[in-house]
Amino acid sequence: MIDTDDAWQRSNDEYLGLAVAWLRARLDMISPVAPSTSTAIQPAQLPATPVSRATSPVSGKEEQRTSSIWGFFTSRDRRPSATSEEMPATPARPPLAGLIAPSRPGAGDPSAEAAALATELAARETAEPIPALITMATRLGLSKFERDVLLLVCSMELDTRIAARCARAHDDPSRPYPTFALAMSLFDSPSWDVLSPERPLRFWRLLEITQPAGIPLMMSALRADERVVNYIKGLNYLDDRIAPLVRPLSFAKMKVTLPASYTASVHRILEELHRGATADSMPTVYLAGNDTPTKQLVAANVAATMKRELYQMPAEALPAQVAEIEMLSRLWDREAALMPLALYLDAPVAEGPTADAASAALTRFTTRARSHVFASTLEHRPAHGGASILVDIARPTAPEQRGAWAALLGDVDPSIPGRLSAQFDLSLPVIQQVAEEVRSASPSASPTLDALWTTCLSFTRPLLDRLAKRIDARATWADIVLPAEQLGILKQLVAQVEQRSRVYDDWGFGERMTRGMGITALFAGESGTGKTMAAEVIAHDLRLELYRIDLSGVVSKYIGETEKNLRRVFDAAEAGGAILLFDEADALFGKRSE
Repeated sequence: MIDTDDAWQRSNDEYLGLAVAWLRARLDMISPVAPSTSTAIQPAQLPATPVSRATSPVSGKEEQRTSSIWGFFTSRDRRPSATSEEMPATPARPPLAGLIAPSRPGAGDPSAEAAALATELAARETAEPIPALITMATRLGLSKFERDVLLLVCSMELDTRIAARCARAHDDPSRPYPTFALAMSLFDSPSWDVLSPERPLRFWRLLEITQPAGIPLMMSALRADERVVNYIKGLNYLDDRIAPLVRPLSFAKMKVTLPASYTASVHRILEELHRGATADSMPTVYLAGNDTPTKQLVAANVAATMKRELYQMPAEALPAQVAEIEMLSRLWDREAALMPLALYLDAPVAEGPTADAASAALTRFTTRARSHVFASTLEHRPAHGGASILVDIARPTAPEQRGAWAALLGDVDPSIPGRLSAQFDLSLPVIQQVAEEVRSASPSASPTLDALWTTCLSFTRPLLDRLAKRIDARATWADIVLPAEQLGILKQLVAQVEQRSRVYDDWGFGERMTRGMGITALFAGESGTGKTMAAEVIAHDLRLELYRIDLSGVVSKYIGETEKNLRRVFDAAEAGGAILLFDEADALFGKRSE
């Protein structure tokens, strides 16, 4: 990333001044100015050197800075305001005069001046601090000739005298702009491949070509992209065509050590990225699973290891047209190289034609992208033919969650971390957020189980509005009348829920089982015998949310849709903060379809 301190900025400005002076000398070599037609401003006409004031970022004090640049201002140098009494008595300052370089031996002789400036530029290009133009050329793979062409095109924004020299070099006053033909005659070692759409200048959209009908490509006007001009000035920001589509994906600094499973996933991704990367492509990393915070945390750790900032983009933000996706992928890859960045693409949220279009756009984008891209997926990688890596990402295990709770809560009742990890299945970012929220509510008191439990419920409330109805469970053991045997079974059910962490984790049964670790009870009986009330009593005793599944919202006449709806129900309740009550379960689970 470009350094932004004042010393680097001054050095970069000096380099640009020398580069533009060298460019003027090269232009004067191929089309010297006739003495009788010279329009150079005489020294007596130039106003006094302006003085600007800036605040030092180190000392905080105002410091004077003498500017040798007319009309070229950086974010740290602004034209000072002046009243009419402060204005000089000399004639008004001419418009933008460009970058003024100090006189050097050979001044007056364009060839000697160009040679002297070229020597000084070569020394600056290999010394610290590295100028922005050299950094861009290195990261985007520009040759020396392509870099000179880019400088020529960008100089139109840096020095108003370049336009007149371009017109003189073309021997046509109506063409005061750079062209490929001018660059071919101006610089050493020209190459025809600069015209290719696959070479960096055109591939990365570093310049724009205005080609009217009937005008050859060689003679068409060239203009630098605004983002590129500002970058070589030292202004490094996200392209405004991309900024509305993405947002930085940042996490609060984790206060617990990453679990071993996370660390293993990060190392595997880094190794496979290193092994699969080529000059023209980078494998897409597909993170499979339904826990978004955990997948984002893994992607953030990989990006941080590679010293890249992670940005997030929803799949729905991708354009539908192929040409627009192609343009967006190139602009993003350019930004990823210049800043540098990595991208996390969310999986489509909706279903139906909209989700299908978003999935197709996501696949197209990842196929074309050459930078580091992480894509969220449920369980598989799209078959797009490009290089890809699939990594399954799951929430931390119950023991890992218990360790995280203990580390974040500190001096609390030792049973609290176990109770929380036994009931709630949360990712590390959510666990840390819950702990911080409870502590901020009562800074002077130690977190209690009730406060933590209530906050966990607010984070785990499932998104079941369309498929389920939330029941306010108020019934207690005193409200339900059942025979002793049935009542004992219900209490055994509650005890099994409360103690399952001890059985599965402490006693090791969880290592031998991969499914069926949830707890299911079948209530059978005539209407009005208390089946729903029994579910309410259990939910009230366990302090969990109770949701009654709406049969009409789940069952569909289309084959496969009922199963999809059921999957959404269980995925939504997976965090463990809810009990699901399937009313009339025999109608739902008894037959696959009519």
